Order: sequence, then C-alpha cells, then structure tokens
Amino acid sequence: MKQRGTWHLRLLKNLGMAVVYVLLTFGAVTMAFPFYWMIITAFKSNQEALSFPPTLLPSEWLWSNFVDAWNAAPFPRYFANTIFMASATTLGVIITSVLAAYAFARMRFWGKNILFGLFLATMMIPFEVTLIPNYIIVTNWLHWYNTYLALIIPWAASVFNIFLLRQFFLSMPKELYEATLLDGGTHFQFLWKVAVPLAVPAIITIGIFSFLGSWNSLLWPLIVTSSRLMRPIQVGLSAFQTEAGSYYNQMMAAATLAVLPVVIVFLIAQKQFVEGIARTGLKG
Repeated sequence: MKQRGTWHLRLLKNLGMAVVYVLLTFGAVTMAFPFYWMIITAFKSNQEALSFPPTLLPSEWLWSNFVDAWNAAPFPRYFANTIFMASATTLGVIITSVLAAYAFARMRFWGKNILFGLFLATMMIPFEVTLIPNYIIVTNWLHWYNTYLALIIPWAASVFNIFLLRQFFLSMPKELYEATLLDGGTHFQFLWKVAVPLAVPAIITIGIFSFLGSWNSLLWPLIVTSSRLMRPIQVGLSAFQTEAGSYYNQMMAAATLAVLPVVIVFLIAQKQFVEGIARTGLKG
C-alpha cells in the first residue's frame, strides 16, 4: 500500500510538472511569435505581406528589403541618435540612481521616509499627465526644443530604478559599513569602494531597463524634435507610412534592424540581469 501511494504521488508530481512545462512552452511560443512574424515579413514582398490568408514562410526570400529599408530614410543618423540618446540617458540614470538609492538606504536625514514616499507616489502618475507640462518646460522655459538635451535630461533619473537599487543596498550587511567606519571611511568611500562593486549586477539591471526604455522611446522624441537629423530610430520607422499606403515588408525589415542592438545588449548582460533581479528582491 505504501509503495502504491508513493507511485501515485510521483505520478501526480510528474503530471503537474508536465502541465507546467506545457503552459510555459505555450507562453514562450506566444511571446516569440510576433518576433518570428516580424522577421518573416521582412523577407516577403509587400503584396505577400498583405495577402490573406497569410503565409508562414515567404514564397521568395527578398534580402533586398533590408537594403531598401536602410536607404529609405537616413537610418545611419537615426541609429547614431538613438545610440547616443540611450547611452547618455542610461549613464545619467545609473549615476542618479546610485546616489539617491544609497542616500535612501544608508544615510539618515530628516524626512527621509516622507521624501521616499513622495518619490514612489510619482510612479502612479501617468506619463500622459506630465507630457504637456514637461513639453512647456523644455521648449518655452529651457529652449531645448530640437536638441539632444530635450531627449536626454528629462529621463536622466528614474524613480523605479532608484527603488530597485535601494532594495539591493538594504540587503547588504550593516557590518560592512561599520567596518568602513572603523577604518575611518566616509559614506562616499563606502559607496565607491564597497557598495558599488557589490551592486554591479543590480546596476547592470537598471542600465538595461533604462537603455531599453530610451531605445524604444517614441512619443517624447516625436513632440520635442522636428528635424529628421535629430530623431531616433523609432520615429524613423514612420518613413514607411505614406499617402499611398504602408510598406509593411520594409517596415518589418527596418524594425528587425532596430531590434538587433537591443537583443545583443540583453544577451551580453543576461547573466548579470537575472542575478540583479534576484538579489534586489532579497529584502524589502
């Protein structure tokens, strides 16, 4: 009887694991299918891309779509703008997040919890609510319209990334800071020599979040820039929409080229990204 009960438990456990794997596989296929469709459409003719019923594979692989898409607009400049904007924004976010997160996690000052609560409250405000005020400040007050400053400075700090990095600093043993104090160290020395080296996975995580957000930015660059030479890649994709219709095959080819750098960045930093996500959730 005992062996039969054990066999039933193993069977139920295996069936449960099989259901979990089936659901995970279905979720993975569902998430990956849009990317597959984007890549496949990039090799089709525009007529085949619009045909119904759709084809899972192109009848003819048109590699020329990528060349045509690259030449349809100043994409080298779009890529240069996007790389510069995303890199500068990511650097700004890392600097401000490290300093602010450490202050909220380790330093003592009046009103710290109230101020941090106000910081978190700003995450509940939709982007659309602050869009017009930010636009007025950037264009009318600062006169940054159609400049890189308008694309970078408003996003050089992130409350979510401050919160994420603060969780990591809170998980660090207090003994490390006390040992630094016994050696005559300061807050800045502890931050630079101890906290930052230990927080590399978390810093890479917030860097990836910031880079992805800047790379995929569309609405803000669209309203604060007017020159084609100042716009990033996501705005440049609109070049394939004309009065005669949309060239979906070339648009998908350009979108594939736009996605590649992001995929490469994630693959390079994947290990640190997963480790950073795991370690920032150790202590709340």
